[in-house]
Amino acid sequence: MTYLLIALFCVALDQLTKFLITSDLQWGQHIHLIPGVLGLTRLKNTGMAWSLMSESDFRWVLAVISVVVSIALVVIIIRNRLPKWENFALALILGGAVGNAVDRIMLGYVVDMIETEFISFPVFNVADSCITVGAIIFVILYGARSIREEREKKLASMPELKRLRESREKKSGESENDEDNSL
Repeated sequence: MTYLLIALFCVALDQLTKFLITSDLQWGQHIHLIPGVLGLTRLKNTGMAWSLMSESDFRWVLAVISVVVSIALVVIIIRNRLPKWENFALALILGGAVGNAVDRIMLGYVVDMIETEFISFPVFNVADSCITVGAIIFVILYGARSIREEREKKLASMPELKRLRESREKKSGESENDEDNSL
């Protein structure tokens, strides 16, 4: 439940920022937040992330994909079979997917507004940020866990290490028994 609340917070923050931008800026209007670093530019994104394929009319295809991915993420999160930080990462991705899906379904496009001024990068929004940060966290954590589990599996399959481990466990058990008997 906590992770669904995190996703809901991401959706609310995304929609609030989009509401504020559409209330205060005209299409294409730019304001500097931190000159040379960060600004706000109100843009209409009819394509995928970072306006990819924006010339095509994929509105409903992208909306359906967002809904399907969101449902899959809800199921994965509710099953709660992943470590907490991996679930947290998926909650960020879910919040971003839903935030952009709301725009696609209600408006037919996604409102983008965050613009980096120090580097040429596509304009994005809070939902995009949630998806990106969540994906990076998930890939790092899942990858690290997979590597660790594979290493443990390899170590467990090595007979000499098994014997060494059993020998240490036996010695550790004997020393605990010796301490108990000395009392």
